[in-house]
Order: sequence, then structure tokens, then C-alpha cells
Amino acid sequence: MDQLALFFALLLAAVLMVPLGDKLGLPSPVLMTLFGGVLALIPSIPNVSLPPEFILPLVLPPLIYAAAQRTSWRQFAANKRPIFLMAVALVFVTTAAVAAVANLLVPGLGLAGAVALGALVAPPDPVAATAVAGNVGLPRRLVSALEGEGLFNDVTAITLYHVAIAAAVTGTFSLPVAAGELVLSGVVAVAVGLGLGWLVNKLMGYLGDATLQTGLSLLVPFASYVLAEELMGSGVLAVLTTALYLASGHAVDADDVQGRLAGQTFWQIVDTLVTGIAFGLIGLELHTVFGTVQQDWRRLLPAALAVVGVVVALRLLWLLPSAWLAQRLHQRKDLDEDIPRNWRETVVVWWAGMRGVASVALALAVPLSVGPDAGGGAFPGREAILFIAFAVVLVTLVFQGLTLPRLVRRLNVQSDSAAERELERQLALRVAKAARRRLREIEEVEELPEEVSEALLRRAWDVGARISPEIVGEERRAAHSKRVARAQKLRRLQNELLSAARHEVIAARNEPGVDPEAVDRVLHQLDVRSFRGS
Repeated sequence: MDQLALFFALLLAAVLMVPLGDKLGLPSPVLMTLFGGVLALIPSIPNVSLPPEFILPLVLPPLIYAAAQRTSWRQFAANKRPIFLMAVALVFVTTAAVAAVANLLVPGLGLAGAVALGALVAPPDPVAATAVAGNVGLPRRLVSALEGEGLFNDVTAITLYHVAIAAAVTGTFSLPVAAGELVLSGVVAVAVGLGLGWLVNKLMGYLGDATLQTGLSLLVPFASYVLAEELMGSGVLAVLTTALYLASGHAVDADDVQGRLAGQTFWQIVDTLVTGIAFGLIGLELHTVFGTVQQDWRRLLPAALAVVGVVVALRLLWLLPSAWLAQRLHQRKDLDEDIPRNWRETVVVWWAGMRGVASVALALAVPLSVGPDAGGGAFPGREAILFIAFAVVLVTLVFQGLTLPRLVRRLNVQSDSAAERELERQLALRVAKAARRRLREIEEVEELPEEVSEALLRRAWDVGARISPEIVGEERRAAHSKRVARAQKLRRLQNELLSAARHEVIAARNEPGVDPEAVDRVLHQLDVRSFRGS
């Protein structure tokens, strides 16, 4: 099997693992990692040869962009304190602790290499955490907390990683210079992200067509990442900023229904495929890693276990007091934060801190050699960094990922369905009132027959009642149910008619003398009518 065939095998597996994971009750990223590990054991499977400098730009931008689209500026603003504690402070503490242990237990690694190792194993993976936590019925606020932590800790950890790698490659390090570069990297990234977001928003309006808009959205995360990196900024933070800007209210055309649905569907596909490939590569790279260390794995195993212990234990020791403090402040100031509400939820958030794509990508991106100012030669301890990083990923991703659903059930941590239904009810009420308010505005400038006005008024309430029937009274709810039943019957019969029409058009496509393009245009019109229900 060549590498192209292997690539398509991973794509196929990425699609198949989603329904398989749903049936088995297991997260698909973990299944893809195990699948890649099994493939790595087959002698005919080739080693993956992807240049280290291409790994981060190819893997991280689309994953971060897709994850960031599921959140908002408001969530980050409301959760700035928990995000700082979990995504910034904890990353620094974990990096320092891992660097101290690795520098002590791995001879020849050096301080810069140890810091790089600490930085790359410090951030929990937002993709793995969301995929795993979202499938086990956690409260939405905990999933939001894990997403916010995962996105921002990648920014912090990758910046620390680059500083450490630069120190190892050049052989020099200055704390003031590093601090200045850290600040400059963030400023440049935010500027690039906002500027590119504004430009892309203008281009989206210019393109108009949903297909072209979706194609442009595929280029956005890569352009944001590369442009920021070229200007000495944080590519990850730039992608995050761009995605949040484009997902914000002022950058969204509420009436662009087709473009929004097409974009959401497209990015769900991209997210599924890229996530599957990324976690499949984690398993495949095991063969390369063990081949690199060869017999040294016995010597490195104690250090790897020590680092795993530090990473897992330190997260719990940090989260327990941090969550307690956040809960006290939350009660005192009535803040709107997505935080664990008790010790059981804190334990779940701790166990959901799985390392994944970012850690592997950063480990594989460690340079093969250092510069002449650092003495030249191979990067010190690169094999040890790879082995320890993969040990951390395997333990936290596979073991914790497989046991997280059972832990959630044992601790009886469940989603707050009542609060979610209440939020939907409030939104449905706002929807109905907005539609009714617009109807009144129309009636002020247009003369509508009474029966038309009454019918539109009923439809205005029906829009909200379809979302949450609780917004209307019992009598109106019964009338609404009858109207919905009639509409569903009409829709079913109309779909039958349109289905017969589509079959006839498709049959005509194979007849002699029929232009396929004309057939496709007619079929497109029928599909649009089916989609709109008219």
C-alpha cells in the first residue's frame, strides 16, 4: 500500500468510525487512534513521511476554525477568568513542572528541549475533548468550558513551544526578548485575525453565491495562519480571532439561509475528515516513534511514566482549588460563567483533559537539527521528546477517552435539560414576538385583508410554537397541533408529487437528444422547491 492509498483508507475510516462510535458508545477520535495503531502493526503499511514544518499549518487551522465556529465572543468574555486559570496559568504551570521532571530524568535533553516538551504536552486537545464530552451527555456549560480551554491553551502552549524551540536552535535565550515576542505575537495575531475577518466578510457579500462563499471559507483558516506566522504572530490565535469575528452577529447575514446551511454542512464534513485523519495519524506514527527510539524505549519509559503522572495529577491538583474559587466568586458576584458547579463536575473536567492532535503535531514538528550557533548537529533529545509526547497522548487520549463515559455515569453528571428547554422557550418567544412586530410594521404601510392578517398572525406564533410549544396556551397549542398535522400531510403529499417529477427528469437524462445540463437545471429547481417545502 502506498501513501496515497493509506490516505484514502484513513478518509474512509474517518467516515465509518462516527456511526460505529455512536453504536459502541465510544468517541470516534479514540477509535481512529486505535485504528491507526492497528494499521501501524501491518508490515505492508508504509511509514508516514510528512515534513515536520508542514504538520502544524495543514492540521491545526481547519480544526481550530471548525471548533471556534461553535462558540462566540460573548462566551469567551463571560469565561475570561476560568479560561485564564485553565488555559493560560495551567499551561505555564504544567510546562514548568514537566520541564523540571524531564530535564532531571532525560540526560542530554537540555533545558530548552525540556521546556518544548512541557509546552507540547501541556494543552488538552479541544477536538478530542469536544468529541468525547459532547457524546456523553455533559452539561453544555462544561462542554463550553472545555472548548474555551482547548482553544486558548493551544495558543499559549504553541507560543511557549516556539520560544523554546528557537532557544534550542539558536543556542541563546533572553527572558525580556521572549516576553516581548510573546506579547508581539498576540498583538499581531489579533490584528491579522480581525483584518482578515473584515476582508473575508466583505468578499462574502461580493461573491454572493453559496458555493463560492463556501470555497472561500476553506481558504480562510490557512490564510489566517500563514499570514500571521509570516508576520511573526501566533497563527493559532489569528485563526481563532478570524473564526470568532466571522461567527459574530455583525458579520452574519441573517437572510443568507442557503449560504449558512451550505457552510455548516461543508465544515461538518471537513471537521469529520480532518479529525479522523489527524487521530489516525497519531496511531500510525507509533510505528515511526518506536522505530526511532528502538531499544532506548526501556530507558525512556520511566521518564515517560513520570511525565504522564505529572500531567494528569497536576491538572487535578490545579482544578480542585481553581474550581472552588470560581464557585465562591460565582455565588458572590452572580457571574455568568461556564464552570463546574461541584466536585463531581470538576473530576469530569479533569478526566476530560486529553492530549491529542496539537501535542502530536508539535512533537513531530520538532526540528531535526539545530543551528551552527548552537553547535550544529541533531536536535538534542528529539527521540525522547517524541517518545514521551506519544506516551502522554496515548494514556490521556485512549485510556481517559475510553473510560470517560463510564466515569460520567458513575458520578451521575448529566446535562441540564430543563435549563436548555427554558432557553429554547425564551428564544421561541422572542422569535414569535419579532415576527408579530414585523407584521404590525407591515400593516402600518400596507392594507391587508383581515383574513390575511389573521393568518399571518397565526403563522407568526406558529414559528415560535414549532420551536417550543410551551409558549402558547393549551387551546392555542391544540389548534397549532392541528395546523401542523395538516401542513405535514400536505408536505408529505407534495413530496410525493415532487419525487415523481424528479424521477421523470432523471429518467429523461439518459434519453437520446436530451441535454444533460438542461436536465440538471430543471432538477435543481425541483430540489430547491423540495428543500423550501413549496
